[in-house]
Amino acid sequence: MEHDATVEGIGVGVSEEGAGTPVVLLRAREEIVPIFVSTDQAQSMQLALSGEPFERPLTHDLMVEMITEFGSAIDRVRIDDLADGTFYGKIDAEQYTEDRRKDMVFDARPSDAIAVALRVDCPIIVSDEVIDEAGRPPEQFDHEGGEDLGL
Repeated sequence: MEHDATVEGIGVGVSEEGAGTPVVLLRAREEIVPIFVSTDQAQSMQLALSGEPFERPLTHDLMVEMITEFGSAIDRVRIDDLADGTFYGKIDAEQYTEDRRKDMVFDARPSDAIAVALRVDCPIIVSDEVIDEAGRPPEQFDHEGGEDLGL
């Protein structure tokens, strides 16, 4: 089964690389799914959430613009697998040519998929399997003052 997710925020957590690792928090099925991302990905997502344009187009902005110019649209993004601590995602898109619809699915890093979804305001979907393995109760996270999220 799949569940709609919302981005609860971008924060800092403790990962295998140590403290200070950026993390995006997805809320799905009344649980929080933390996904560690790079600093650049976190910045891209934060800019999309705040609606602040960057002085030059970021990669995700360019991707969205190109998809649109090619007559396509992004329908949704999915975080649909988790194996050995690595999340996997997909971007579902469509294109209309000569009055025919062509459905397309692209493999993507979840961080890229989420950054794109925030720009086009499309659904973010998370599978039961991912939530079952990585989901945590919301009360496990400290959102006060931008401190460590206690991951």
